[in-house]
Amino acid sequence: MEFCKLWSTLVMFMALMDMAVRGKHIPTTLEGPFRPVTRRFDSSLRGGSDDLPMNHPRLAKKVPSSFPEQIALAISSPTSMWVSWVTGDAQIGSKVTPLDPSTVASEVWYGKESGNYTFLQKGTSTVYSQLYPFEGLLNYTSAIIHHVRLEGLEPGKRYYYKCGDSSLSAMSEEHVFETLPWPSPNTYPRKIAVVGDLGLTSNSTTTVDHMIKNDPSMVLMVGDLSYANQYLTTGDKGVPCFSCAFPDAPIRETYQPRWDGWGRFMEPLISRVPMMVIEGNHEIEPQAGGITFSSYLARFAVPSQESGSNSSFYYSFNAGGIHFIMLGAYVGYNSTGTQYAWLHEDLHLVDRSVTPWLVAAWHPPWYNSYSSHYQEFECMRQEMETLLYQYGVDIVFSGHVHAYERMNRVYNYTLDPCGPVYITVGDGGNIEKVDVEHADDPGKRPLAGDNIPEFGGICHLNISSGPAKEKFCWDKQPEWSAYRESSFGHGILEVVNSTYALWTWHRNQDMYKENSHGEQIYIVRQPKLCLSNVKPVA
Repeated sequence: MEFCKLWSTLVMFMALMDMAVRGKHIPTTLEGPFRPVTRRFDSSLRGGSDDLPMNHPRLAKKVPSSFPEQIALAISSPTSMWVSWVTGDAQIGSKVTPLDPSTVASEVWYGKESGNYTFLQKGTSTVYSQLYPFEGLLNYTSAIIHHVRLEGLEPGKRYYYKCGDSSLSAMSEEHVFETLPWPSPNTYPRKIAVVGDLGLTSNSTTTVDHMIKNDPSMVLMVGDLSYANQYLTTGDKGVPCFSCAFPDAPIRETYQPRWDGWGRFMEPLISRVPMMVIEGNHEIEPQAGGITFSSYLARFAVPSQESGSNSSFYYSFNAGGIHFIMLGAYVGYNSTGTQYAWLHEDLHLVDRSVTPWLVAAWHPPWYNSYSSHYQEFECMRQEMETLLYQYGVDIVFSGHVHAYERMNRVYNYTLDPCGPVYITVGDGGNIEKVDVEHADDPGKRPLAGDNIPEFGGICHLNISSGPAKEKFCWDKQPEWSAYRESSFGHGILEVVNSTYALWTWHRNQDMYKENSHGEQIYIVRQPKLCLSNVKPVA
């Protein structure tokens, strides 16, 4: 324990010394609230948003049908890890026949030494279908999706593994991962990559390459993953007015092979680093019979049961001294509902002496000064914000808006030293391009009837305080918006100790420049100020 404290102090000292040597001052949130800053859009960055074709080397299938592909990891608990993969061939056409998952075993062989697999764990498998019984549309049924939970792992240790079906001699190549540290105020993941709205474009490629270069120990994916719903089932790009293309189709279709391409695209990273996901609006994917989220629910293993949740749409987990809460914006979030009750209980059980940091994530931002999605999920904010504030959430990550924005500490649109630091990172690189218009730009200000959410009610309101009092929009960058920039990229969170965490936003255009980034700041907790009067919410 004493060693951990000394190591944490040493890391902080080395970071400060490094800054001193470089003559560079990294600000802290203690110096805030900061004067709002806008870095204007560089029009040369408009390119790179064309989607990669399905035959692109990073999307194409590279293994025989019975062998595992699209291998991915996810945290289950400090001593367990989910391993997921796909075998077989998906089908797309007017008539499809689902594969039988029972024909292929779900096995993971693993151990602490390369080539020496002393443990075997078996799991479950499933298939899903995306059906469109309308003229001119094609149906899809997936290959076999496997999920295995590895148990009894030691925190902070390296494990080597293969997955597949040993009876068919169809096992993957060896992969390796490192478990995260045990929950403690003195141990933290090395680096946490945070990204949203990724897609499968040239910009997406740069983002993922940049993340790999930054060598994270886990990835936080805040929704809108593959953008499969931007395509017709024939594989052509979708159209904004779907009914214009198929007047008799009441729902917009989605090209599910993009999900398979996305799994292959991500495998080099997430087969060795756990990726924790939350659903976005592009994962809704409605199909016949009112069914939604089929791909998201089938493809991703999340620790819902482990965290007491009855839904894959919201859950929590620990990573060292950080407690993460992943919330669903596209399922019920009212204060009388199941998700809210689960959230209240989860917050009540958090022991801040063990996991000092409390980080939340969901897809659509509550605080957003861009025209796109402005006040779109105001209803969710009004239902849940007080609960998160009273339990002292430190940082909130969201996507949805295709740009970067970091807020000053804020609560109920008012600057507050105990409010969370809200950060929007919906700038992963998708086909919809980067958002450039701000809600305070003349001629670009949204109206109260704009930005209708895909789920939930409409709660747009006039601001009750600040420069925009009694108005729907500010006439300048809001005081709670500290920094905003329209560029693609991702973020890295490095928690140093129980009170300091270094946040760095990496722009894609800076990938090949040494020690270059878009923004950097130390987020500092003040538990004596902000947690001394924490009271459970009735």
